[in-house]
Amino acid sequence: MAARCVPWLLLVSGVLASVLSAAWADGDGVPSRKLRMQYTAGPLLKFQIWQGYRRVFEEYMRVISQRYPDIRIEGENYLPHPFYRHIASFLSVFKLVLIGLIIVGKDPFAVFGMQAPGVWQWGQENKIYACMMVFFLSNMIENQCMSTGAFEITLNDVPVWSKLESGHLPSMQQLVQIIDNEMKLNVHMDAIPNHHRS
Repeated sequence: MAARCVPWLLLVSGVLASVLSAAWADGDGVPSRKLRMQYTAGPLLKFQIWQGYRRVFEEYMRVISQRYPDIRIEGENYLPHPFYRHIASFLSVFKLVLIGLIIVGKDPFAVFGMQAPGVWQWGQENKIYACMMVFFLSNMIENQCMSTGAFEITLNDVPVWSKLESGHLPSMQQLVQIIDNEMKLNVHMDAIPNHHRS
């Protein structure tokens, strides 16, 4: 009896996790709690990242904030193309509807006057496994749609690194060197008008 309950418990917990994550997300499917940390007024270093790089962002943020205490650091999710976001949103709803139909045993093909295919009949005979398959397959496609692999960095709205263009993340040494160069350049540019005034 306990062995039969385990697949149902896995399915129910997965569905609940999916519903809760959707509830915590805003209209674009992005968690409303943005990855953001701000410091005193100063240069703004902004990260736009794929959620899978959150730990990398937090590590970079920790090191940079120690080295440059005056820099403001912001991070937010890099949104995929709207087309892929719509597909992911559709699938998140469709999987729950399909799972509900499988559990209830309602044949959606009968509404259109069609004969149910063999896979539907198999799903009715193996409801637990059919529901789990629909759930995990849909989640896999949703994650693919929402995965951008982005790690885009700007300093005062000037692009300084793009993983989408370079194909890889910057090392900490590269990022520190980039920030150092940009900060020196900004100091130099700020000093030019003062030089002319004198």
